[in-house]
Amino acid sequence: MKKKQQHPGGGADPWPHGAPLGGAPPGLGSWKRRVPLLPFLRFSLRDYGFCMATLLVFCLGSLLYQLSGGPPRFLLDLRQYLGNSTYLDDHGPPPSKVLPFPSQVVYNRVGKCGSRTVVLLLRILSEKHGFNLVTSDIHNKTRLTKNEQMELIKNISTAEQPYLFTRHVHFLNFSRFGGDQPVYINIIRDPVNRFLSNYFFRRFGDWRGEQNHMIRTPSMRQEERYLDINECILENYPECSNPRLFYIIPYFCGQHPRCREPGEWALERAKLNVNENFLLVGILEELEDVLLLLERFLPHYFKGVLSIYKDPEHRKLGNMTVTVKKTVPSPEAVQILYQRMRYEYEFYHYVKEQFHLLKRKFGLKSHVSKPLLRPHFFIPTPLETEEPIDDEEQDDEKWLEDIYKR
Repeated sequence: MKKKQQHPGGGADPWPHGAPLGGAPPGLGSWKRRVPLLPFLRFSLRDYGFCMATLLVFCLGSLLYQLSGGPPRFLLDLRQYLGNSTYLDDHGPPPSKVLPFPSQVVYNRVGKCGSRTVVLLLRILSEKHGFNLVTSDIHNKTRLTKNEQMELIKNISTAEQPYLFTRHVHFLNFSRFGGDQPVYINIIRDPVNRFLSNYFFRRFGDWRGEQNHMIRTPSMRQEERYLDINECILENYPECSNPRLFYIIPYFCGQHPRCREPGEWALERAKLNVNENFLLVGILEELEDVLLLLERFLPHYFKGVLSIYKDPEHRKLGNMTVTVKKTVPSPEAVQILYQRMRYEYEFYHYVKEQFHLLKRKFGLKSHVSKPLLRPHFFIPTPLETEEPIDDEEQDDEKWLEDIYKR
């Protein structure tokens, strides 16, 4: 009969079938011995304490993260120092706001086509709706070199969105230089009326008084300033002949050199750009309908524009801004202008037809009566709406302040 195994300390062995899993029996410094069955399960009291301390730190850190809305600052700095992450991982810029579509709009305004009126309205609307109105102080450089195009497109593309950029400049092809093509808008008017408005405006200014001409054209000689319009046209002065009369189409054709030459190529390219790149091209003779459609198409820019424009307290946006000393040339002179502007008129009537088609789609009626036949001697009718001059800063600021106070 076998004897019971004796424990070294005396008495029967409490584990007759061997030491339990995870270590040896107590006594004789047994906690310092490691007798594992599996190599990867080795641990000691020190290891156990370290794991518990790590777990405690993790729990406290998690609690602090939830209470403060983010990780503790010292942990972020430590992570950045160790190179495991960057500071912007948790403290980057706030998420960008949801942008309206389109968020990039360009108004490459045509001179003497109501652009000053629209820009004044845009100043109010940008404050009201919070979009970025980007304007330019350059008014007399519409044709740009390749480098100038690249620089301008770069400056426009980096503007804070949503933005609306406006400048007197011929159409720019953003995609040609790797940029996102914005949405274009514009307004044109009857070409002869535009020419006459510009002719007399350069010489005599507008309703503020005759002295405005000294601001606009201070170096103009007296004999040139008081040159009779009929003489200018009939005697074929440079100001009243081609290509100086080829003015509207280049704003839609673009920066190609052939866009400055009156002809079918520039005309067809301008029509193509109107169809592919312009959301709306309106006509000044129906400005209220233009504003109404802009409000429908681009509400985040133009919401409420018509009510501001029609406000009786600020009706100077309309009938009060008429060029002084403006006269109608003789029928013979007008007919010559009309012939010299035949491409301009073909483009104008194309845009007008498209605009009226768009109006019908939205249930708007055209209030302008259609002539049965165009007379041989076409005499343009004066418009009720013209724009104030570009340098009317003091009066403009007073007018804007009155609007803001309302």
